[in-house]
Amino acid sequence: MGLFGTSGIRGIYGSEITPELMLKLGLSIASYLKSRGKVLVGGDCRLTTQVLKTSLISGLMAGGLDVVDSGMLPLPVLNYGIVRHSFSGGAYITASHNPPEYNGVKIFDRYGVELRSEDEALIEDIIRSNAYTYSEWCSVGQYSTLDYLIDEYVEELSSRLMPRRNMRKVKVVVDTANCTTSLVSPKILVNLGAEVLTLNSYIDGRFPGREAEPRPDVLAPYLNAVKDLNVDVFLAHDGDGDRLAVVDPLEGFIKQDRLIALLFKYKLLEGGGKVVASIDCGNSVREVVERYGGELIISKLGKIHEALLSHKAVIAAEPWKLIDPSWGYWIDSIYQAGLIVKMMIEEGKTLRQLMEDIPNYPQARYSIKVPTTLKLDLYRCLREYLEREAVGKATTTDIDGFRVDYYDGSWILVRPSGTEPKVRIYGEAKRAGKLKELLDNLLSVCSEFLHSKGVRLEVDGSFIP
Repeated sequence: MGLFGTSGIRGIYGSEITPELMLKLGLSIASYLKSRGKVLVGGDCRLTTQVLKTSLISGLMAGGLDVVDSGMLPLPVLNYGIVRHSFSGGAYITASHNPPEYNGVKIFDRYGVELRSEDEALIEDIIRSNAYTYSEWCSVGQYSTLDYLIDEYVEELSSRLMPRRNMRKVKVVVDTANCTTSLVSPKILVNLGAEVLTLNSYIDGRFPGREAEPRPDVLAPYLNAVKDLNVDVFLAHDGDGDRLAVVDPLEGFIKQDRLIALLFKYKLLEGGGKVVASIDCGNSVREVVERYGGELIISKLGKIHEALLSHKAVIAAEPWKLIDPSWGYWIDSIYQAGLIVKMMIEEGKTLRQLMEDIPNYPQARYSIKVPTTLKLDLYRCLREYLEREAVGKATTTDIDGFRVDYYDGSWILVRPSGTEPKVRIYGEAKRAGKLKELLDNLLSVCSEFLHSKGVRLEVDGSFIP
């Protein structure tokens, strides 16, 4: 397995992610950039972020790059700062939605976009071959700080998303997961005219309020309290600000596919074009794109930015994540949250009303916990089972994992996680009973395989009818 996964480098601090690795990575990035330019560095609130960031900065400077430290801030603010202040690139210490013992790093080009896979491979080769060099004493990089990026971001994004008309008052609960979006997201929603209540809004790198991943099962304990507050929408961020979950107090958790379809609809109403969605998106996205005259491009998970750029698309999304190039070429859940609230205020509609014409199908997103040494073996086992099952019944796609699209409209995708010791199973069907049948068969295959290896089946995730 390589250092880089679907979204940067991640692992458990102390064993997989160490200060020594960050030093080598900094030196390798400097070699990759040929020691030219200035790099913006920031990080999330994890307890290990500062030590890793310090090591990374040391490597960047030792390799000859000037470094500007933006401190603790949400990831989209760093992306914004790279572009607005014309940096050569950037790096952000985070493990996103992973548990607090994890950490890692994401690396960006001068457009605030995660590096392409081939560029990540070049940096990885430099690390593995120790091909980096230390600069002479007279040409090491210089260090400085930048502490006003958050203020700039809040001002510009608030201005950009300001509703053109105020058709209703919107009351919002925003859950910032004890993470850095606490510093930004509530301010912007208030500026847009919403009444904002905050949840888990004090910053703590132990994530005491809830897990950093805003899954339906993680947010479920809060739903009754949210209903009692009589709010219009419940918005929940992840650990670094690239993921957003949306909950309607009456309807419950909004399926990510339906939310993507809604955002695509509003973008296509501006004039059509190509749109990018990841391989794990369902039929509601395809149907809405066709209805509103768009062209759908399917991408690998974690690589929607690459497809957006290569196809010159007008918008791109994968579950939880949105890129609107009219704002920036980076994933931005704070922008996404503001856009949803803006639509509700301007249209004078509840979220349920905005979603009325978006198809709704039963869906499941499961994660099978598995030892790292068995992850690929389990994936291959599931793939072989699906290949046999698909004969005469379905079409298959293998651009990222293995997806089976049955002729009745149901589908299943299995793929090894690029960031955790898990195998993902995604599925959708027109009927809940059909989806349950497909999933039960897959889970039975998982259980049999793991039992043969002396491992107990552990599943987390959600089934949403």
